[in-house]
Amino acid sequence: MGVVAKRSSMTFFSDGTDHYSHRVRMVLAEKGVTVDTVEVDGNNKPEELLELNPYGAVPTLLDRDLVLYESMVIMEYLDERFPHPPLLPVYPVARALSRLWMHRIQRDWCAHLDLLMVGKGRETALTKARKSLRESLMAVSPIFAEKPFFMSDEFTLADCCVAPILWRLPKVGIVLPEKQCRPLLKYAERLFERDGFQASLSEVEREMRD
Repeated sequence: MGVVAKRSSMTFFSDGTDHYSHRVRMVLAEKGVTVDTVEVDGNNKPEELLELNPYGAVPTLLDRDLVLYESMVIMEYLDERFPHPPLLPVYPVARALSRLWMHRIQRDWCAHLDLLMVGKGRETALTKARKSLRESLMAVSPIFAEKPFFMSDEFTLADCCVAPILWRLPKVGIVLPEKQCRPLLKYAERLFERDGFQASLSEVEREMRD
């Protein structure tokens, strides 16, 4: 599964710890797109980012005169800008369902992970978030026995959203039971072994699993 580099004049502002930045890096890697990546420290944001994005947030993509932020907007733009390999289904119904899965991932999992990654706040809130995320992942594990990817026979943008979450589970103190979650854990292994996933990892992210 070789990745052929495609030249681009893009600049990508990314935080090496941020799972929203990570999902975009996965898309870039899967597409083989070469970008100039600017690593952003949340406590010391570069002036250029603050000028480009009114929220001063990552991920932010600069493509010539176009500035995009919000990870899903960037991911879908990249999928259309670099159509091979396609990471969204072609047909409208399947495409809509894929977007719905991503919306559910955002609502059901990302809010909990965001809280846990920051790690600040009342311990009761962190414990509740950890428990909710763990139980939700355990509940969906059986669906991964049916198809090789997230509700799909093909790798899609939904997988790019899920992989960074699964990669961070040890970091936030979540261990999934091997017997009960075998389909999900096998799915995670398939994602982590992909060339695109390995190429997408920042140094900090690699250390999360050392």
